[in-house]
Amino acid sequence: MSVQDRLWDIAIEQYGYVTTRDAKTIGAGAIDLTKLAHRGQLSRAAHGVYRFDQLPVTARDEFMLAILWTGSPQAALSHDTALAVYDLCDINPNTIHLVVPKENRIRRSGGEYYVLHHDDLAAEQIGWWEGIRTVTVPTAIDQGIHSGVPSGLLDQAISNARTLGRVTDEQHSRLVRALRERA
Repeated sequence: MSVQDRLWDIAIEQYGYVTTRDAKTIGAGAIDLTKLAHRGQLSRAAHGVYRFDQLPVTARDEFMLAILWTGSPQAALSHDTALAVYDLCDINPNTIHLVVPKENRIRRSGGEYYVLHHDDLAAEQIGWWEGIRTVTVPTAIDQGIHSGVPSGLLDQAISNARTLGRVTDEQHSRLVRALRERA
């Protein structure tokens, strides 16, 4: 199986994207990605991130690109973005919020549309949305409470999360109390 075929298998799981880290996991290198790009098999999407343009573009591509752009395997959609993708409230962020571990210092260009938050999250605070690492619903609401998302939007998110069964009764009570204490 060729490098391109092995990268293709990875790209299918990542909305068409592959990274230099992915290349290393299959025993290839950044030079292999560059060669494929020169042959028109890949296009460069960001620092260390390439895309197979043969795969159709979806509305979720920008979120996967944001995660991969960080270069951190622990990166996740968070804060306002997580509230939006879970469709919990009428929030409409104009940037993509990402959380990475505290020790991650990202110094690459191309992140003008991203807001990076540094926090060491527990495994139970991370979930998945459409195959993309995303903080869990209770974590997203809690982040919104602490980052200043308007109370009306958070009331809506808490109510919808409960209606949809995305939070337990205990989590619901804790989030309502935390929002009240913020005011």
